[in-house]
Amino acid sequence: MINDNNSNMDRTQRTLRPQPLQKEKVLQHEDQPMQMQQQQQQAGGKKCPFCGSVNDPEAMFCAQCGQPISKASCPHCGAEIDPDADFCETCHHYIRKDVCSFCGAHLSGNEAYCPECGSPRGGLVCPTCHTLNEFSFCKKCGTALTEEARMMVKELQRNPDYQSLMEIVQDFAKLENALPYNSERDILREQMNIKLRERVLTLLAQDEGIENPVISKPESKRMTKEELEEQRAAKIRMLSAILDKLAVPTTTSPAKARNFAMASKPVGVRLAWVCNYKHAMHSSPCGCAKPQMGGKWVVLGKNNNAEIKDDK
Repeated sequence: MINDNNSNMDRTQRTLRPQPLQKEKVLQHEDQPMQMQQQQQQAGGKKCPFCGSVNDPEAMFCAQCGQPISKASCPHCGAEIDPDADFCETCHHYIRKDVCSFCGAHLSGNEAYCPECGSPRGGLVCPTCHTLNEFSFCKKCGTALTEEARMMVKELQRNPDYQSLMEIVQDFAKLENALPYNSERDILREQMNIKLRERVLTLLAQDEGIENPVISKPESKRMTKEELEEQRAAKIRMLSAILDKLAVPTTTSPAKARNFAMASKPVGVRLAWVCNYKHAMHSSPCGCAKPQMGGKWVVLGKNNNAEIKDDK
């Protein structure tokens, strides 16, 4: 009997040993509803693509980092746009009714003119090219259309970097219009013309009684294609360096960003605006939906075939 009891006790103890494992299984089952609940919350929420935080399904901006996490629709064409964009790159319309497109001042929505800068809500017609504009600078010819824009241009003209920029632009424009030698025959022909000029001037001076006249040689501005391309490339590097200094930094006001960029645009060279929003190439910041993210002008030159599209 004693032996039977002992054997029964041994069997009982062996059957009771796996109990800790059963507890772990119970804990795992208890954790599953919490994990499922978290997954359901994440599935129902909206994950920020910038920081990974989960937001409410209706959220337009991330509560953690403030970046836009939803899309809005253009009131003119219905295209999908970012909620903080003020311009539709599809139909090229300004879409904010509560912000002045010329100066960035707040509007109640009923004013015919901006109470801050006095610009009309319907736009301004450029006196130079007669283009209707919604911004302070003409998107076609770059003319300053408001008093604030004209003052900004005058202020930038006193900037030493801008002054250096315009000097280099003038030199670059001359190189763009320069006619290079196309062959050895062109070089020989110019040398013959120089000698003919020297002979004619010498004879004229001798007729006036000057026996040994000193005839200065004209400075030839013509060069080979290789020399011309080398000088053009050097000027482009110089222009790019100054344009980098005048790049538009990140700001909170799209209107201020557009105005500064247009005021710093040099005249006399073919440029494109590369924005930090989509890294797209625009004809100007007037075609960018979010110029407040910054951007800069880049030199194209007349022989560059890069395509400018404001709707990329």
